[in-house]
Amino acid sequence: MSSSKPFQIAMLSAHSCPVGRLGTRDTGGMSVYVLETARELGKLGHLVDVYTRVHDPVDRVIYELGQNARLIHLRAGEYEEMHKLAVYPHLPDFVRRLEDFRQESDLHYDLIFSHYWLSGWVGRRLQKWWQVPHVAMFHTLGAVKNAVGVGEREPGLRIRTEHMVINDCSRVIASTEKEKEDLIEYYGAAAGKVAVIPCGVNMDTFQPVSKMEAKIRLGLNGSRIVIFVGRIEPLKGIDRLMRAMTYLQNGSRPRLLIVGGGEKSRHEIERLRKLARELRIEDSVDFRGLIKQSELPLFYSAADVCVVPSYYESFGLVALESLACGTPVISTRVGAAENIIRHGATGYLVDDNEPRGLAENIMRVFSQPDNNGHMVSMMRNSLAPFRWEDIAGAVARECQALLTNSRAG
Repeated sequence: MSSSKPFQIAMLSAHSCPVGRLGTRDTGGMSVYVLETARELGKLGHLVDVYTRVHDPVDRVIYELGQNARLIHLRAGEYEEMHKLAVYPHLPDFVRRLEDFRQESDLHYDLIFSHYWLSGWVGRRLQKWWQVPHVAMFHTLGAVKNAVGVGEREPGLRIRTEHMVINDCSRVIASTEKEKEDLIEYYGAAAGKVAVIPCGVNMDTFQPVSKMEAKIRLGLNGSRIVIFVGRIEPLKGIDRLMRAMTYLQNGSRPRLLIVGGGEKSRHEIERLRKLARELRIEDSVDFRGLIKQSELPLFYSAADVCVVPSYYESFGLVALESLACGTPVISTRVGAAENIIRHGATGYLVDDNEPRGLAENIMRVFSQPDNNGHMVSMMRNSLAPFRWEDIAGAVARECQALLTNSRAG
């Protein structure tokens, strides 16, 4: 196969629909990654079919995602949202329905690109059936989450499956050098099998909005705004950020906006609401729930600072999105934070999520002049390496190299 010839990709996102509601428990950065890379690979001329599970009876079988890219819903279990572990017993059915669809449509894929361990299980099965290369990306790793020791413990089933997928797939894509190191340390991955390609940001979607306009449209007053965006779970360290708010009492306390969380997060949200009452900051904490991605730029732009207090992130798309909107970021040294944030210029890196340290850095941002056009441009320019078209191009080159090697062999 020549380097210029398009190829056909079966992209797998079994448990999480890439056009689902962002910020729910099982829909986050991975869904953004799948959607954006599928669209950009399609623009490059490759044909991409993204397979996911039907979550709602009204879901159509096929959705067009863009040029040469489409989403295909397959029945696997009931027509309902379910915990990701509950999807596991339905994976064999997912594989059968995918193969039926492929045969009925007379489709022939050159390679498989799976996302998360559940899809990796599917990809491993299809790899053997189709005899084509399998590229796997995990987005988070069960053994690493268990090593962090915060939140639910990941089951042995997940970790065993990750081991099998890593051992049998053709290539693993890690989004950071740290993730590559974790794959080697916790799973014994061969270093040569792991390619490091970062995640990206859509600079057209995430653009700055006037802070005053954003606050008016969101019904916010003139208070300073601290924002958290993401899934609502203990691993995100939201409680540490809330405790940091108690140190910010000079003058009027800033307002904390917490964006994200769905029905499956209700117990964690109630725990955080109770904590806010105990800390006597309930009047300063605003749970905004799920919002559409198209509205996120308003929230980032309204904020004076975005805080990522996580114990663990595989990458950390929120930092990219916030900077693209001209809002500085304070983050623990998780995921790609050290590659995204220019310490002291576009935000601050903290060694841990100790509340007093978070508060001190929030105050450092507050003490600086409001962002002007030059600062916003500087933040956006710093994200040049993270444009989705470049990320997809790097993925395409990895895929092309695999195909060339497989045919040569």
